Amino acid sequence: MELRTLRYFVAVAEELHFGRAANRLHMSQPPLSRAIKQLEADAGALLFARSPTGVTLTAVGTVLLDEARALLDHADRVRIRVSAAAGASTITVGLLGDATDPAVSRLAAAYRRSHPGIDIRIRDTDLTDPTCGLRARLVDVALTRAPFDETALTVRALRSDPVGVVLRADDPLARRDQVRPAELSDRRWFQFPQGTDPVWQSYWNGGRPREGPVVRAVQECLQAVLWNGTVGLAPLGHELPAEFALVPLSGMAPSRVVAVWNEGDTNPLIRSFVETATAAYRH
Repeated sequence: MELRTLRYFVAVAEELHFGRAANRLHMSQPPLSRAIKQLEADAGALLFARSPTGVTLTAVGTVLLDEARALLDHADRVRIRVSAAAGASTITVGLLGDATDPAVSRLAAAYRRSHPGIDIRIRDTDLTDPTCGLRARLVDVALTRAPFDETALTVRALRSDPVGVVLRADDPLARRDQVRPAELSDRRWFQFPQGTDPVWQSYWNGGRPREGPVVRAVQECLQAVLWNGTVGLAPLGHELPAEFALVPLSGMAPSRVVAVWNEGDTNPLIRSFVETATAAYRH
């Protein structure tokens, strides 16, 4: 199994839709579909149950997803260590958040202009690690959202966004100008996998223990809302499909966009990245 094909598989498994996965991978859908069919042939079993509205993982696909994530994380770690040993001029940036945010585009353009000879590598992570691999040294700096455990990390706040509740468009609360947390007390909320940073988990659960399905990616959250009416939170301003509504949640602390890096890391590329990010998010 090639790493590239495993990356394709993970994208489809997280998006649960070939079209969205193709867009995420910046490729057309037919070669993606062919790659997944070849992977299924190699595995000797179906990895996805297909329907007109999308796909779901089979039991075999669920097993492969865990293994593929572990393999890809290890491959990323190998590349980073080899680059460091070779003394290459690279910076690896972890991203967790809305890639369509105009500030991200401004940051990318500004950093490319000011560092034309630098190899900029991007590691897009799921919702289970708010530090995007910093603690495992998979990235040099992360562009993410607080709060999380900041032990041994340096954090620079870039922006604060008010937070709302994600609901189905036909939910009775979807037509409200604002929702109170008490009105959601009988709903099921998203949960992150066991071992996820408890500070991060608590924030996205509205500050109290909840029950609900375990999710890893944004698309899994949206599907849980669509199919089960599960409650999720998201920063206001997020672009959502027409099937959903994002209603302001009263009494909820804003979500902070932050740049974060390992405490004591003196890499000058990190410092310049953070300064460029601060300027990009100021506009």
